[in-house]
Amino acid sequence: MTVDSPAIPSPEALANVYVWEWPVRVCHWLIAGSIWVLSITGIYIGNPMLVSSGPAGGNFLMGTAKLIHFYAAIVFTLSVLSRVLWMLVGNKYAAWDKFIPVRAIRRKGLGPTLGYYLFTLRRPPGFVGHNPLAGLTYSLVFACYGVMMATGLGMYAASAHVDSPMRLFTFFVPLVGGLQTAHWLHHIVMWLLWMFIVHHIYSAILMSQVEANGTVESIFSGHKFVPREDLVYSGYRFIDRHTHRGG
Repeated sequence: MTVDSPAIPSPEALANVYVWEWPVRVCHWLIAGSIWVLSITGIYIGNPMLVSSGPAGGNFLMGTAKLIHFYAAIVFTLSVLSRVLWMLVGNKYAAWDKFIPVRAIRRKGLGPTLGYYLFTLRRPPGFVGHNPLAGLTYSLVFACYGVMMATGLGMYAASAHVDSPMRLFTFFVPLVGGLQTAHWLHHIVMWLLWMFIVHHIYSAILMSQVEANGTVESIFSGHKFVPREDLVYSGYRFIDRHTHRGG
């Protein structure tokens, strides 16, 4: 018995759907860019491999790295909070229930989606936005964002001027077990995020090629090209239809 590769739908069978609104796309790229800057400056702050000649006061190399780190942290925090807000006011593809599978149809879709990723199904389940497994993964990523923001604010508050309003965030320090633990968590979660980023880029390119639906391009344009049957049938019925075809 031969195993067919999934046929790419014809252009006539595809629908142009506006999935990712501009606030989602802007927050995505601001978060991605700030993570790059935060990682580079954070690694230098933790391990200053560059040493300037002359008095430190005349070079301010570490101070510059910290300043860039702090400004990037502001961009990161505001972008994450804006994206969370858009889960409440955005379109249905950006809604919070696409991250936490509270609806039965998305809970039922977790297994088949995992099966597709493990190559036991020929075609992916018919979810236009985030599939249930991806959405659940992103909810864990946002939890990591929360840890980074809490530990970062706690560490900043501990060294802030006594009159600085940032001292309000010192309550984060005992919550995570002290400054040393905050430093450790901040470092470990950074690498966890980079593990996710590598997988995220790989899977986005792979799915864009396999599904031929403009997954990668959609984060620039907001539009995806999806089979029209995905708009007619709900995700799990779509899975059943293709499972019975031998997938």
